Amino acid sequence: MSDEFDLKLVTSAFALAAENGWRHVTVAAAAREAGLDLGHARKKFSGCHAILKRFGQLADAHALNGALTEGPVKDRLFDTVLRRFDFLQMHRVGVLALLRGLPLQPELGPWLAVETLISMGWLLEGAGVSSSGIRGHFRKRGLLAVWAWGLRAWMRDETADLSATMAAVDVALIRADQIAARFAPEGFTPPPEDLATEDAAFDPELPLDTSNQ
Repeated sequence: MSDEFDLKLVTSAFALAAENGWRHVTVAAAAREAGLDLGHARKKFSGCHAILKRFGQLADAHALNGALTEGPVKDRLFDTVLRRFDFLQMHRVGVLALLRGLPLQPELGPWLAVETLISMGWLLEGAGVSSSGIRGHFRKRGLLAVWAWGLRAWMRDETADLSATMAAVDVALIRADQIAARFAPEGFTPPPEDLATEDAAFDPELPLDTSNQ
């Protein structure tokens, strides 16, 4: 029941964001819109940061549940990353409203970056790649760059099957693997051909840069 309550409230919050912008979203408004008990909503969600945190957790769970457990690591990572985008797609208009409103809420960007990095650790573990230690740190940063690159494509992707997002994530995984291999010899997967000239395309802060969208 707890997950159902949380999903209803989160879904309501992103629906409100789609209509009015994220700055106008409150826990109480989301609960009322969803017909949920305000007392329980107050107990579960202290504020909008808690809604966003829960959204990230639900997105991670969606990515990990039923994800590939066999095959090349690159394929497993591709599967989990795309599953996470599938969850965002269910709340597309609200997520776009959040991302495009970030310049108006500068304090939210750094917090989201930390939360997204935590999520990348879970996606790595779900693909059977360790996210612990210094190597794990660089792997998380590498996968964060992949997510950022895919997010840019997803924001513009109007295809029914998210083919543009899929293509961006596939290319980004190849590039990130080469970069990660510099810090962990095995990288994510066996190193492909040298793609060092592409390094500049990756910036872990890209999820927060929506000024050109």
